[in-house]
Amino acid sequence: MDIFLSGLEIIARWDVIAALLIGSIGGVMVGAMPGVGAAVAIAIMLPATFSLEPIVGLTALLGIYGSSMFGGAIPAILINTPGTPVNALTTYDGYPMTKRGEARRALSLAYSASFFGGVFSIFCLILLAPVLARIAPMFGAREIFLAAFLGIVLVVVTHRGQVLAAGMLVCYGIFLKTVGLEGAGYTQRYTFGQTWLASGVDLIVVVLGLFALSQAFILLSGKDQKYELPPMTKSGFFSSMAEILRFKRVATVSSSLGVICGIIPGVGEFMSQFLSYGYAQKTSKTPDLFGKGNPEGIIASEAANNSVPAAAMIPLLALGIPGEELTAMMLSVFYVHNVVPGPQLFQDHMDFVVALYIALFLLNVLVVLFLLVSTNSLMKVMLIPNRFLGMMILTFSLIGVYSLRNSLKDCAIAAAFGVFGFILKRLDWPTSPIILGMVLGGLMEAKLRTAMARVETPWDFINRPIAFVLFSMIVIAIVLHVVSVVRDRRKVAGNA
Repeated sequence: MDIFLSGLEIIARWDVIAALLIGSIGGVMVGAMPGVGAAVAIAIMLPATFSLEPIVGLTALLGIYGSSMFGGAIPAILINTPGTPVNALTTYDGYPMTKRGEARRALSLAYSASFFGGVFSIFCLILLAPVLARIAPMFGAREIFLAAFLGIVLVVVTHRGQVLAAGMLVCYGIFLKTVGLEGAGYTQRYTFGQTWLASGVDLIVVVLGLFALSQAFILLSGKDQKYELPPMTKSGFFSSMAEILRFKRVATVSSSLGVICGIIPGVGEFMSQFLSYGYAQKTSKTPDLFGKGNPEGIIASEAANNSVPAAAMIPLLALGIPGEELTAMMLSVFYVHNVVPGPQLFQDHMDFVVALYIALFLLNVLVVLFLLVSTNSLMKVMLIPNRFLGMMILTFSLIGVYSLRNSLKDCAIAAAFGVFGFILKRLDWPTSPIILGMVLGGLMEAKLRTAMARVETPWDFINRPIAFVLFSMIVIAIVLHVVSVVRDRRKVAGNA
């Protein structure tokens, strides 16, 4: 109880509340704009958070992260265009309901399922927190290295059909982290005599380039989309939101799958969505209605993706290992303020962890209340021209990059990565492996140096229980992927 009160005291400040309001409302608006997304908004806002206290900056970023998927459901349902990529499955049943004149009902189902999934995952975290506090000290340098390596493997193998591309991009991210002055021996690595490379390639510059500037280039190079907004009934949201109680089994299982996928590095919202949607369809009494406006489809999709953000904080806080690009961006806020996520955080700063959980709960409440009174106004956000959005993103991104170190060279590097990200998106290649490679690669190098001081044989590296379990998971993940690839090739050969 004392820890809860301490966490509540950390939250009960005007600047934290303001950050929560700005992040949650801003995240909803960003999510409602097709073509922007949470990654772009977080990338733009990231430089500004470095001057704030850790709890203030993280609250703002968590607000954007958690609320963007709420807002992303609006264009997914109304105009068949997901506001964020993770709302893609919501279009399957949301838009058919809109065409039937049930747009408000579909939105209510999405809001209630999102709220259910978010709150469910937070309660799971509260229950898991004491367990994490006991397990976290058992993770030494070897265990954290293997956990980070597991994250790398899962990031690669979960990109089905793009494993080679994801693997190359992860390796490229790891390479980028090696550029600059090496900390142990103070030697120059891959600087080629260029003094401006001595400090290395800044993660935030790469993030802003790959996510924000590349998206700006895509919006500027495309044509403005004209959407026709459907008419909305005058009935209230509250009556429709109670409908989720009819599908509490689907909501609970989908939220559970979201929590599991959020905890596992490299998995995230997409996998949780497909698993929950598949479960809902297989166990439904009306499976033939999926894709034609089945409420269970909306609930499965939205409950799953909104339960991931809180769960994704577990590997980040307990081990300092981000599971996706958004938590990787948040990790940089910790590093800037010399707050090191990992075992010591749960031991020494449990009140800080509890404060984040309280912030996540308040976030879900604020977002739902905001959506209940402002959905009609938010619909107009979708009418903002793409090129105008692109120019705004470009302007704010370059301002953010320059403000980091007042360096035009950083702007040039960000622009180069913006062009690179633009090419990757045109090729439909993922960009997140680069960021995760940079973050996890740096962590792996540091922990490997520490671990090797006590390792004499290869067996010494995995001779502890947790290390052996993590190593086994790495082997299993690789074997399962190889088996699935062989099976798919045999199936293709058989069909031919």
